Amino acid sequence: MSKRVINHRLRPSVLRTRGAVVAAGIGAVMVVGAGAGVASADAGKTAVANPATAVVAQGNTQVKAVKAAAVKAVKAAAVKAGKAKPAKKAVAWVKPVTGYTLSASFNQGGAMWSHKHSGQDFAVPVGTQVKAAHGGVVVKAGPNGGGDGSAYGNAIVIEHANGQYSQYAHLSKIDVGVGQTVKTGQDIARSGNTGNSSGPHLHFEIRTTPNYGSAVNPVAFLRAAGVTV
Repeated sequence: MSKRVINHRLRPSVLRTRGAVVAAGIGAVMVVGAGAGVASADAGKTAVANPATAVVAQGNTQVKAVKAAAVKAVKAAAVKAGKAKPAKKAVAWVKPVTGYTLSASFNQGGAMWSHKHSGQDFAVPVGTQVKAAHGGVVVKAGPNGGGDGSAYGNAIVIEHANGQYSQYAHLSKIDVGVGQTVKTGQDIARSGNTGNSSGPHLHFEIRTTPNYGSAVNPVAFLRAAGVTV
């Protein structure tokens, strides 16, 4: 008799507890929308005890997504209104000097060279700032063409990540050393008239190896990279 009374007294309490859990789940579903309701229903199959937890987690994810979209929209509006500048693209290649006149060209013949001309000459006054045409690592730097021969005078060779090399010759001053990493457009030397030179200029080459004899047309190469000389 006592057992029946106990069980009978507990039933209303159990029913009330179950009703509260179901009500909480339904209320949460109504707040966050139909999509969350499906998630809560699925979650309820494995974790009926607390369906509101899954609803709250999904709500937090939705809030983060909305914030990210809002920040992106604000930045785009600022750029459009002229209050902010868009991110700059990385510079590919640049001219090695400015204020120049093109003189001897690639593959040009003549008494000045034992073979045809291996680069492009930029006629500039002695002391003109010479820049790295592209970022890379200095592999040659010094007199005697940095090891390529006395005809080049003081010279620098830079190795680039794309497998090409650039060479700068007849320099009056070298401002970088072997093993040094340089950035695109960085000042690396001063132009001059050293070596086998008929007048102040920068001799510029693009090579497929660091050594003499592997040069390609530097003007065509630069133009293909978007640089007009």
